[in-house]
Amino acid sequence: MNLNFKNKLVNGDSLKELKKIPDETFNLIFADPPYNLQLKNELIRPDRSRVNAVNDKWDQFESFKEYDDFTYNWLNECKRILKKDGAIWVIGSYHNIFRVGSAIQNLGYWILNDVIWNKKNPMPNFRGTRFTNAHETLIWASKSEKSKYTFNYQSLKCLNDDLQMRSNWDIPICNGTERLKKNGKKVHSTQKPEALLHRILLATSNKNDLVLDPFLGSGTTATVAKKLGRNYYGIEKEKAYFKACEQRLNKTKVIEDDCLDALRNNRSKPRIPFGSLVELGIIKPGTIIFDNKKKINAKIMVDGSIKHDQTEGSIHKVAASILGTESCNGWTYWHYNLNGSVVPIDYLRQRLVNKS
Repeated sequence: MNLNFKNKLVNGDSLKELKKIPDETFNLIFADPPYNLQLKNELIRPDRSRVNAVNDKWDQFESFKEYDDFTYNWLNECKRILKKDGAIWVIGSYHNIFRVGSAIQNLGYWILNDVIWNKKNPMPNFRGTRFTNAHETLIWASKSEKSKYTFNYQSLKCLNDDLQMRSNWDIPICNGTERLKKNGKKVHSTQKPEALLHRILLATSNKNDLVLDPFLGSGTTATVAKKLGRNYYGIEKEKAYFKACEQRLNKTKVIEDDCLDALRNNRSKPRIPFGSLVELGIIKPGTIIFDNKKKINAKIMVDGSIKHDQTEGSIHKVAASILGTESCNGWTYWHYNLNGSVVPIDYLRQRLVNKS
């Protein structure tokens, strides 16, 4: 890992700073670029008070072409500095996300999902001329079609009460004590909630990965990365945002290390057939294995199959037949004698995994 980009913030123009970064540096990028909202008039509530909307200079572009050129340039640099198995997230609204998506595909990224962030408490449409804009769209893409990107499926499933995580996420907008304020006013008009970045980083990065945010803003990406034991690198052009982010990070504490290990994906575990243990001499043909109560026995054959009475087959098939079920995990059903102790045969597999 390049230490020049580990847990550091830069106050500078994103495109200029991106060009200074070596190829294939980052595992993951989260980008919250200007949306080019094209706001031309002040927004006024029914009570005539002014809405604190996004009308900052950094969000203003002369034309769609200027915005497209800007988008292609930073996305191109991001692709260069992503590791070959890296991935990127880009968030946007209807104003820009379709243009961003086109650039992502044209540059050779491979789109994996679009995710809808449903805002539980969106700003109303005060004029009553359109639907309330209650969501933003995120595009998740790997560097290329061949990238072996990170996806912590089991962690996301656990996060969602053992259900597969869907692509529509109900998360409140940033508010309360999490919202950065100075003299009673928002420091940043589009500060993202930490819950959103928590889910993204948990899903698509691992502990100690290097995560880049090229438009750091109020620093949510770096803050959550620090909490989750990821290494961050952030670029922010506006001095006021940069200082607020520095202060925020100084107050942020890392979650205890023994809480940071996510569940491993089943597909990421080496697949080891029971027969391999026989081939390697870890368990010998003729060995008797049994259930945890030592009431049912089976004998291991030379090909890794087992035989119980008139039933023979794999450790899973025979166990399922005994239990009268369609399937059974033979690794945990069958046990053997290890120096006088009854141990699941899965213990042998884990020993082999740890050696490999």
